[in-house]
Amino acid sequence: MISEAPPFWWTRPDWRAWGLWPFSFVYGRIAGYRMAHARRASVPVPVICIGNFTVGGAGKTPTALTIARAAREMGLKPGFLSRGYGGSLDVTTVVDPAHHYATAVGDEPLLLAREALTVISRRRVEGAQRLVKEGADLIIMDDGFQSARLVLDYALVVIDTARGTGNGHMVPGGPVRAPIREQLRQASALLKVGNGNAADAIVRQAARAGKPFFTSSLKVRGQEDLAGKKILAFAGIADPQKFFKTVDGLGATIVVHRSFGDHQHLSEDEIIDMLEAADREGLDIVTTSKDFVRLVGHHGRAEELLRRCRVVEVDMTFTDHRAPRLIIERAIVACRERRLKESRKTT
Repeated sequence: MISEAPPFWWTRPDWRAWGLWPFSFVYGRIAGYRMAHARRASVPVPVICIGNFTVGGAGKTPTALTIARAAREMGLKPGFLSRGYGGSLDVTTVVDPAHHYATAVGDEPLLLAREALTVISRRRVEGAQRLVKEGADLIIMDDGFQSARLVLDYALVVIDTARGTGNGHMVPGGPVRAPIREQLRQASALLKVGNGNAADAIVRQAARAGKPFFTSSLKVRGQEDLAGKKILAFAGIADPQKFFKTVDGLGATIVVHRSFGDHQHLSEDEIIDMLEAADREGLDIVTTSKDFVRLVGHHGRAEELLRRCRVVEVDMTFTDHRAPRLIIERAIVACRERRLKESRKTT
């Protein structure tokens, strides 16, 4: 399944958003009720959830990776929990990047597994329990904020300051996953990514609700030698334009753009088209780390594309470098308090 948000979700509400409003209203009531009233399971280690208000990417995976690195520096053993979106496996699985492919476990779990213990599971409680069994003493959920399956000790909601919450409508008339008021109530803090102003209104709303916020930006790792080169850039992520802007910012000239759906596995014809376009124009080929791992394990022209690709990798950099550690410490304290309350209830 490919997740691709319709463009009208990210512009001012128009006739399509308003025409779908009755469906959005029903969706929002159900999603909000579930978030507010669902019985959540508890696990014996701190749980940090990296979520967002909307469908689509806002930088959750780079944020999760940054939190995991900080946890390891603190002497902890973090474990990632993911649904494995885009993969075919429907059993709880410990991801092994040396043996698994994106077709089986999804692209994001492969990236996470390069950094720390990673489990995919359609059943989040079962996945969390498996992480604990594997020795994780901190669980980092990549997405799942609205799923209402686990007790969260810290919920960090990532918001892209260039896109904000789009047209503000809930699915299917817009990108919002559940009523903002309920999402803010359950959020521990917000993380603003970038220097745009599309998130200003919701940040002010969060501030009125007493929610703190952090600021950050995505920084490219290396690739300075792309400056001045002619490029074919392709991306199958939630917001390909963000990637193209990143490549432009490196000083490269993008001659050919190719946008695909989020998590999309490329067809042979799409791969051949890009290779031939790059050969005709004499272009270097660049892509994202997610697109790159989706090519691993394929043969033929996909293997050639993999060999010729250069990956532009990005890291989430917090303005306050102490923030990831602070988030982890607060999650640990919240977990202790939660466990103490649970023990009192059983005695």
